[in-house]
Amino acid sequence: MGGFMAKVKAPARRSMVRAEVARTARTGESFVTLTLAGPGLADFEAQGFDQCCRLFFRREGQSELAMPTASHNGWLAQYLLMRPSVRPWVRNYTVRAFRPEALELDIEFALHGDAGPASAFAARARPGEPVGLFDEGIGYLPAPDARSQFLVADESAVPAVLAVLESAPEDLVARVLLEVPHPGDIRDITAPPGVEVRWLHRDGRGGVPGRLALHTAMSTPLPEGPFYTWVAGESGLATGLRRYLVKEREVPKSHVSFLGYWKHGRGGVG
Repeated sequence: MGGFMAKVKAPARRSMVRAEVARTARTGESFVTLTLAGPGLADFEAQGFDQCCRLFFRREGQSELAMPTASHNGWLAQYLLMRPSVRPWVRNYTVRAFRPEALELDIEFALHGDAGPASAFAARARPGEPVGLFDEGIGYLPAPDARSQFLVADESAVPAVLAVLESAPEDLVARVLLEVPHPGDIRDITAPPGVEVRWLHRDGRGGVPGRLALHTAMSTPLPEGPFYTWVAGESGLATGLRRYLVKEREVPKSHVSFLGYWKHGRGGVG
């Protein structure tokens, strides 16, 4: 996932981490989870919620995974100076789960054929495939006075919402809209009792991801009192819902976190 992140809580410390694919599992008609493992994960600091990382992986034909070495934002300059023949792909992904005792980390991918390098990588990944990780922090930053929350996502951000709900306190009150491509992507999830989850599916008809979630969110009654909105996915969903809430419903900008993970018809860094 490329795109923009409106505001992020950066990690206290971070470094380039090397790992490898340990196993894969299908978690829906359009989803696959890769479990990454390796001693390098001892340096990973889990924060929960929608913590995201830069994921580095090989382009087809590359025999080795070359990675930047900087432990700060200078990594990007290093990356861009790499020869095209050795430069890996890099995309943003949510940490779905981290098990420090086993040095294992899960990342869940929304598959969309060979339309993007990350989707193709996740679909073909096998145990032993090398990867790199660089922590980017958390974009889920609820307003202190929020009495409830409104979480909206297309398939690219479904793993982030599920991670948020699993990290949430038991007294969380929230309305959640999750858009997915197929009915087979709907699953039972773990959430506090005050969370109302509504799945939306496109029934495999295609179209621009996020449009269904955006139109549904704009016609859904908003929570009463001060509430916090977290919306992520295709940039049209993120910016469209923020614009609607701030301009038409007079929600304070400070109460909306919007994260454009990707833009329809355009790739990310790399």
